[in-house]
Amino acid sequence: MNPKQRAAQAAMEFVDSGMIVGLGTGSTADFFLQVLAAALREGRLMNIRGVPTSLQSQRRASQLGIPLATLAQCPNPDVTIDGADEVGPRLDLIKGLGGALLREKIVAQNSRKLVIIADAGKAVARLGSKSMLPVEVAQFGHEIHERFFQSLSALPVLRKAADGIPFVTDNGNYIYDCRFEGGIEDPAQLEQQFRARAGVIETGLFLGMAKVALIAGEDGVERRLG
Repeated sequence: MNPKQRAAQAAMEFVDSGMIVGLGTGSTADFFLQVLAAALREGRLMNIRGVPTSLQSQRRASQLGIPLATLAQCPNPDVTIDGADEVGPRLDLIKGLGGALLREKIVAQNSRKLVIIADAGKAVARLGSKSMLPVEVAQFGHEIHERFFQSLSALPVLRKAADGIPFVTDNGNYIYDCRFEGGIEDPAQLEQQFRARAGVIETGLFLGMAKVALIAGEDGVERRLG
């Protein structure tokens, strides 16, 4: 069992029969979907409904036989299990390299508990020290944001799909991946600066949202509390 699988398995502690579960997006979250689906097939869990955070997780959960609901139908999931690209001190996060940051944040904010599963390589002392920060922007006039992002000490790159055209999110927007040399000095202030900019839809900074992080290494799973 690799660390991502180990973290996904550990997250089952937070899922009980009858729950509404937010279903994360990405490679680590996919391991959780597999574990959850197995528990449902084997009868260890019953009456679970999943609220997907992307079209990808919706398709994957359907393939695995996990019953689904919309956020409108179930506006307050009992728990959301999701991965992260970085886990910093106090469980502040960078998410969104999978392109689902807006829907992930909407589901997470409306959930009673956000549980993050990650391998030990995602733990950092300062956000932005390893991962780029995804920033989702409206397509209209997106080019004008580059200079603004640079004024915030970011090195922005428009995300491209495999065919070379701009990557489009499930919400019809573009993403700029912003690298910060030496990491992000003040994530809360940076979030405010981004969000005050017309055309910026969302950022991959998930601050003060996670209640638990399950960080898996080769020898076990460390539980961190927010």
